[in-house]
Amino acid sequence: MAMRFKPLLSVSAPLHHFNYCCPQPISYLSKKPQFRISAAKMATTSEPQTKTPSQTKIIDSHLHVWASPQEAADKYPYFPGQEPSLPGNVDFLLECMAEAGVDGALIVQPINHKFDHSLVTSVLNKYPTKFVGCCLANPAEDGSGVKQLEHLILKDGYRAVRFNPYLWPSGQQMTNEVGKAMFSKAGELGVPVGFMCMKGLRLHLSEIEKLCTEFPSTVVLLDHLAFCKPPTNDDESLAFSELLKLSRFPQVYVKFSALFRVSRMPFPYQDLSNIFSQIISSFGANRVMWGSDFPFVVPECGYKGAKEAVSLIANQVPLSSSELEWIMGKTITQLFQGQWIQS
Repeated sequence: MAMRFKPLLSVSAPLHHFNYCCPQPISYLSKKPQFRISAAKMATTSEPQTKTPSQTKIIDSHLHVWASPQEAADKYPYFPGQEPSLPGNVDFLLECMAEAGVDGALIVQPINHKFDHSLVTSVLNKYPTKFVGCCLANPAEDGSGVKQLEHLILKDGYRAVRFNPYLWPSGQQMTNEVGKAMFSKAGELGVPVGFMCMKGLRLHLSEIEKLCTEFPSTVVLLDHLAFCKPPTNDDESLAFSELLKLSRFPQVYVKFSALFRVSRMPFPYQDLSNIFSQIISSFGANRVMWGSDFPFVVPECGYKGAKEAVSLIANQVPLSSSELEWIMGKTITQLFQGQWIQS
């Protein structure tokens, strides 16, 4: 019999300068983007907090870090035109992770530093037991990205790579010669490939299917539910159906991440319960993993809210304690064996 989880308590902390891991709800009246957590009180009850069992480490499968303005000025410059609008330095991340009880994370190379991985590499070197790195594939037409990928994996210790289709040369697809070479090399080196389908899964579906078919040994991670929102029309229903069909490839995993990007509702994103249930039914909990999308999630619901939302949604499905353990850390821990060893 499935165990039902009681909602986690939401903690409202004062909002300080750069210290908003779990911000207070504020008004929508300003013209600037505001914290969309007016529904955060839904997570607060008089019932005791329920936590994922302590023997399972809580691992965030998707977040970013970038240099602070001072670090950027001194050593790790931003890519021109990609200066961040949010703080995303590692000290802020560690503060948020500690407050939320998150044990480790997969750091995805941010576009803010583009193909210069030096900042993320420095973080990986400083915290080798806490973080794993996902580098960014360089699809340059001269094929230099293949050698770069090898160096980042074999020399700098990255253990995943992200394919951003919008970085491919105009008119080119991820299935071109360079894309296939990098995808094949990732499989050869035992490195998963993450796909960012920000403009919609159907736009890139045929490329993903071709790569999965041709190179079945390469593990695939679909970022942020492949950007499939709860369907409201036939096109969206078809896109979500195609996402579920990708479960036929045993090497494909789904990140239940950046919930604020795919939900049509504010925190705690309860409209995702139905598609979450279908994802679990199709892929199995052992092929699904939670991710926050820090620091972008911070002004949405706070970092701790990103973690708590999963239990609140799971309570609506409901999921068993075992299934929740897989999603909150066991899936990614088994995928990256040797990292985040269970205590």
